[in-house]
Parts: sequence; structure tokens; C-alpha cells
Amino acid sequence: MMRRGVHKLTAQCRQCTAQHRLYQTKATSVFGYYPSKYAKTSETLESSTEDPKLTRYIDAHRKYGYKYANLNPVAASTASSDDLPPELKPELYNIDSQISELSSNLTKLYCGTTAIECENIEDLTEKQWLYNKYEEIKQSELTTEEKTELATEMLKSQTFDNFLATRFQSVKRYGGEGGEAMVGFFVELFRKAQQDGVKDIVCGMAHRGRLNLMTGLMKFPPVCMFRKMRGLPEFPADQQGAGDVLSHLVSSFDVGSTHVTMLPNPSHLEAVNPVAVGKARSKHMTMKKGDYGDGKMGDDILCLQVHGDAALAGQGINQETLQLAYVPHYSVGGSIHLVINNQLGFTTPGERGRSSRHCTDLAKQIGAPVIHVNGDHPEEVVKATRIAMEYRQHFRKDIFVNMICFRRWGHNELDDPTFTNPALYSVIHARRSVPDEYSDLLVDCNVMSKEDKNAAVANHQKLLNDHFNMIDTYVPERSNLKGLWSGMSEPGRNITEWDTGLDVQLLKYIGARSVTYPEEFNVHGHLKKHHIEGRIKKMESGAGIDWGTAEALALGSLLYQGFNVRISGQDVGRATFSHRHAMLVDQATNEIYIPLNDLAPGQPQGNLEIANSILSEEAVLGFEYGVSVESPNNLAIWEAQFGDFFNGAQIMLDTFVCSGESKWGLQSSLTMLLPHGMDGAGPEHSSCRMERFLQMTDSKETEVDGDNVNWEVVNPSNAAQYYHLLRRQMVRNYRKPIVIVAPKVLLRLPGAASTLQDMAPGTRFMPVLADPNVTTPSSVEKVIFTSGKHYYTLSKHIQENGIKNVAVLRIESLCPFPAEKIQEELKKFTKAKKFVWSQEEHRNQGAWSYMEPRFRRLLGMDLEYVGRQELCQPAVGVGKVHQQEAAAILAKTFA
Repeated sequence: MMRRGVHKLTAQCRQCTAQHRLYQTKATSVFGYYPSKYAKTSETLESSTEDPKLTRYIDAHRKYGYKYANLNPVAASTASSDDLPPELKPELYNIDSQISELSSNLTKLYCGTTAIECENIEDLTEKQWLYNKYEEIKQSELTTEEKTELATEMLKSQTFDNFLATRFQSVKRYGGEGGEAMVGFFVELFRKAQQDGVKDIVCGMAHRGRLNLMTGLMKFPPVCMFRKMRGLPEFPADQQGAGDVLSHLVSSFDVGSTHVTMLPNPSHLEAVNPVAVGKARSKHMTMKKGDYGDGKMGDDILCLQVHGDAALAGQGINQETLQLAYVPHYSVGGSIHLVINNQLGFTTPGERGRSSRHCTDLAKQIGAPVIHVNGDHPEEVVKATRIAMEYRQHFRKDIFVNMICFRRWGHNELDDPTFTNPALYSVIHARRSVPDEYSDLLVDCNVMSKEDKNAAVANHQKLLNDHFNMIDTYVPERSNLKGLWSGMSEPGRNITEWDTGLDVQLLKYIGARSVTYPEEFNVHGHLKKHHIEGRIKKMESGAGIDWGTAEALALGSLLYQGFNVRISGQDVGRATFSHRHAMLVDQATNEIYIPLNDLAPGQPQGNLEIANSILSEEAVLGFEYGVSVESPNNLAIWEAQFGDFFNGAQIMLDTFVCSGESKWGLQSSLTMLLPHGMDGAGPEHSSCRMERFLQMTDSKETEVDGDNVNWEVVNPSNAAQYYHLLRRQMVRNYRKPIVIVAPKVLLRLPGAASTLQDMAPGTRFMPVLADPNVTTPSSVEKVIFTSGKHYYTLSKHIQENGIKNVAVLRIESLCPFPAEKIQEELKKFTKAKKFVWSQEEHRNQGAWSYMEPRFRRLLGMDLEYVGRQELCQPAVGVGKVHQQEAAAILAKTFA
């Protein structure tokens, strides 16, 4: 008997409850998420009419076969086929010996050189579909033409490696030797993509076999690689940048009707994968496909992620990236994953590189199936790829192809692998290559002749020789600022100013629309009173424009001009400090409404995508970088929950964001908001570590900066400055990453509020802000330089203590360093004798170490430092000590 008050949920009740808990969305208000397009498959679950014992026997092979399959091409020993594992013995299922043919077929299908692992799929109809498709394709045959093409492309890959080994013996090339069957994967992927109508493939791939693929199937001019091997630049003389190493080069080409982009890949393992997913997502936005318009995600665009086995298992970014696969605003309609499984990570064998059976076990967290395949069997690799493409096309979900192979040499061609893996390499060095084995097999079967084989090698050898002879005469072509980016320019050596102001009436209209919601919408009572009604009053008065309102005006105006804006991060819809509320949630239905997407009803406009992210920094920031480099029309904003959260994404900042333009010519609009402020919160969440970002700039100490710095670091101290920064990101004729030291207490500080006149025509971001309280500059004897929030502490102290003859100048732009603007302000203070840099951060942190040499060398000024003394952590953890330090800073600043 059920106890009173306890309600047992039925399946229908649970579904109803879930619907009330989850956000609801409508296409009219939520840009970038259309759940109605993703209905479950219409497949029906087939009922088995076979003997239940046979059904259990077949299911056992499907479920456990991958554990006993012949997948390792360089196994030290091979288990006897007579020694069946317990799960696959017929007697376990009470089956007699009359099923030898069935047993043989099941062994070939599920325990041979290909195996499938998909029991982690929750949907039974999906799993049944996959088993049927696997069996169908596994038992099919490649055509003569397909076999010949496969052999030819593998021979070309081998010829390329042999050519480099002869001509460039001291160069690390991370060749494809031992993994040449990967060529079969790409041949089939490109063929099937055209067949399925895929217009774009975005590929993230590491070093292994990368150069072979680029100069083979991807038609990258070998001479460009040969020049790099000779130490020559890949950029033309008129292109800015320092370039990158050989194994990081980027390629873009057309294969039939499909455009393929091989993204540049820095040496941090797997870091390119979320970038590839982000770029694929952004392509959907640009083309108005899937969640952004017509059809389903993945109809026209395919994301391909190529992994190494040790890196897949060991790098946490893969877990983060996989968790984005089906999250609203991050999904791409399924990625295809290829694992080039060398069975070694640097020198570490698999059993010491992970705790799971297969490196692909990470796929289980999202229910992604895995096709395991022996790399000694290139036709099986083609079939595995075909299965993967069919599955992804049908279900729009991730799937892995785990190609288990080996590498002929060590980690690179200059490495001796026998130091640490003698047993494995005794097997490897005793065997022939995969291309030779396969092509000879085709010759024996009369599929191709010896002359065909020799011609394939000779033709590619000639191509490589021809390109080698062009090294000294070849002139590199500019590869950036084309296509969508053709309207952009390279930033110059001067700091330019951009008028980012707008008509006040337009701003009032945008401000009102930013809090307009449907009449039937049940808005939160607190938001209605303070956020919505408060903003309307600010628009009417034209004053008191706080940070959140200024942001809405900036973003709304960009949308009005046709730009798309994407804000990504944890809880960005409302923001960590509840100052944004760009996403309203109906208190009765959980319906989401984004007012700025109804900015101008009936008129074309850009769209705002609010992407509340998973609890990840590295993958999400990499994703947004990928979004930003795809199109100059899309403003990508990533907001850290607190400023120091960026440190979980440091690899992305080091290898992509701060140097992507210099290394690869890629411009980016990525805008990073990092809340910062020493407000007694303790060591964590106080500092965004601006000193690190400043150290990573290429700002000069002995020369004047220009727009061509690698990224901008700014510390705006009022709402209007923030407004102008956001607008400037898009109205300029170039794109540049920017680190905005964002506020916490300034979000609602009356002194940091602005007026609409501060955003009117003729206004712009000011790199240096004068002291508004100084009426007689000639009487100033001390000039205090500071940045950001600390200004208000200093200003309050001046007002409360009646201090005279002091001016406080705010340096709002840290990089590029505004030397000329500082000089203009200093000219006003003809009697000033003392110059101080005052900051709330510790001496080894904040902007001091960056500012001091620039003031001294560019401006000829010796600044006195005032601030906290050196500390190994961003802030103390004792409240009283924090207050004592703050008081000491004020006393010394005005001493």
C-alpha cells in the first residue's frame, strides 16, 4: 500500500516533470536552438522471430566481440581461434554444434579485423539500426576503382615519406609510415561527403600523417613545405606575422562540390578539436543552416576531429569537447572522429597511458559508438568510414573510427624507439609496409598491374621533384583575408580612433526594446521592477546608464547594423552578478525570451545567441575562438564567471588566441570578459591576472605601439567606455582579440555610470581618461596614474579629505600602450613634479611591471610605485589584513 503523500511517477509524469524543469524555446525568440528539429528516429524496433538462444548467442558477439577481435597489426602473439572466450562459446547458450557456419560468420563479422562497440547507446532502435548497417557494409565489397584509388593514394603517401627521408634527412616530418591506411578513411570520407551533399568539412588534426594528407588528397603545394624545410617563410613579403613550424601548417581546398578546411594545429595535444567544432558551428550561423535557419545541423557542414590514441585518453579537453556534442548552442549535428592509434604516446605504451581497454572508451560518456579496425586492412578502414558516415548522416551524432596501427619510426623520424620499446619495434622492423602489402595483393588479384603500381609511384615522385626544383623561385601567396574576410585589412602601425557613437534617439529605442517582452509573458517580479522599469527610466532621463544597460545598447546597435553576436560562458544569460538579463525566463512555463532578437520587428537584423555553457573553460574558449575566426560578421564574446577562470583555458590563450594572427594570419573578434577587483574575496576570484595577458602581448617598450599588437588589453572604468569597446570590435576594418578587465563592484556603482550623451555621435573609446575634478591644471603638483576600479577609491579619498593639487589619470588601454595620449594629458600639468603609479594589486601583479618600463623609456618618466607588496597569491585571505593593506595604499599614494 502506497504511503500517504508519496506519488509514484509514471513515465508520462516524469516526462511532464522534466518539461517543466527544462527551458522551453520558441523559434521566434531563441536564436541558435530549435529543439523541434531533432525528433527521434522513426525506426521501429524489430521483434526477433529467431530461437531466443540463437538471439542471445548473436547478441553476445555484438556485445563482446570487440574485446577479442584481431585488431592489432603488430601483436607480439596471436590467440588461438580454438580458444574461445566464455562469452562466445555456443554451449553457454545451450546451442549444439550444428551452427558452425553461423559461428564462423559471427566471428568474421564481430571478432575479425573490424569490430563494433556500441552497447553504450541507450536507444534500442538506434542500436539495432547500427548493427544492421554494420553487417550490411562489412559484408559488401569495394569496387575495382575504389580499390585502385585506395592503393594509389597509399603509395603516394609512402612515396612522399621516402622522398622527405632522402631530401630532408634531418627534418621531423611526423610521417604516416605505419598508418597509411588512414588515407582510405579520408578518401571515403570525401567521397561520401559529396554524395550526402556536404558543402564544408572542418578538420582538426594533429601531426601524424598531416603532411602526407595535405600534399596528397588535399593538393597543398609540396613546394610550400619544402621551403619551410629549407628555413624559408610561408608568408609573402607583404603579410605580417612570424609564421609557424612545418607540422602546424593549414590547408584549404575543394574536392568536387565539398570545401575542406584543415585548421592550423599547435603542438598542444587535442587543443584544435574544440576550435574545429566552434568553426563548424559558426559556419552554420553564417550560412543560416540548421539551428540558425534551414534544415538540420550537419546537413551541409561536417566537423572532423582526428585524434592520437594517447592524447585522446590523456587530455581532459577531449572530455570537455565531447560534452559539448549535444548541448544547445554548441552542437554541430555530430562529429566524425578518427583515432590514429599508434599504440604509443611518445614512448609510453598503451597499458601505461590509460586505465581503460581502449583509448576510445571516453566515447561512452556521450553514448557514441566506436568502430575498431586493424590498420593493416585498408579496405576495412574504408568500410568503417562508410559505416561512420552513414550513422552520422542518419542520427546526427558523434561516432569514432579507431584505426589501430603502428608508427614505423619513433615519436619523430630522428628518434630511436628501440631505447624504450625494443620488443614492439623488433616486430615493426621485420615487416613490410601496408601500401606495399596491399598493392601487391591487388596485383596478385589482377585488380591492378605492376605497371600501374610503378606508375603511381613514379608520377608522384616526379611531382615532388618538380616542386623541389621550384624552391628558390616560388613566391608564396597570401592565404588570409580572402572570401568572407576580403573586406578586412591588416591592422597598421598607428593607433587609430573609431567613431562608435550613435544617435541618442536610436539608443533610447534600443534600450526600450531590450526590455520589451510579450504581454502574456510572466516576467520575474524583481526583474520587472528593477531591471525592466529601471532601464526604461534610464532611457527617459538619458542618465545613470549602468554597465548592463551600456552593454545592451552596444550589442543591440550591432544587431541593428546586421552583425551577429554570440555570448558564451557559464550562466551568461543573466551573468554571474545578475547584471545582464539578456535572457528572460517565464516564471510559469520556463519559456525563454530574448528581447534583443525582436529589436526591429519585420526588419532584417543580426541575431543575439545566448549560449549558457557547460562548466568548462578550455573547450568552451577554444570553441568560441573557432566561432570568431570563421566570419568577421560574428562577434564572439566569452565571459568568465570570475576573471581567474581563464587559467583553465591557458593552452587556448597561449597557442591560439594571442598568436593565431602572427602564426597563421587568422584574425579574430574574440572578446574576453574577465571580472576583476580586489574586494576582500580572498586569493581566488579577485584577480584576472592581467599581468599575464600583458606579458603575452607584443607591445614594445622602446617603440610606440600601433593597432598591430597581437591582442588588446583594456581596463574600462565606466559604462560608456565598455559600450565603445564592444562597438569598436565590429566597426573597424580589421578584427582583433581583446581582453576586457571587467568589473564587479563597478557594475552598479553610480560613479561608473554614464549618460547617453557619452555614447552620442562623435564619441569614442578613450585610451586615457582625464581627471574630471581638476579645474585648474596649472595648479596640479602631483599626477597619479592608475587603471580601472582603483580610480574610484582614489577619487573618493580626494573628495572626502579635500585634497588639492592632485590629478588622477586613468589608463584605460593597457595594450596598445597610449603613449601619445598620455603625453597630451601631461602637457596640461606644467607644475607637476611628482608622478605616482597607484594600484590595488600586489607589486608582482597588476599592470605595474608592464607600465614602468614604458613610462621610463617612451615618456622619460620615473614613476613611484604604490600598491601592495609582492605576494605569491593574488590576495590575502584575512579580511583585516586586506583592509590594512588598502588603507596603507591610500596613505602612501597621497603622502
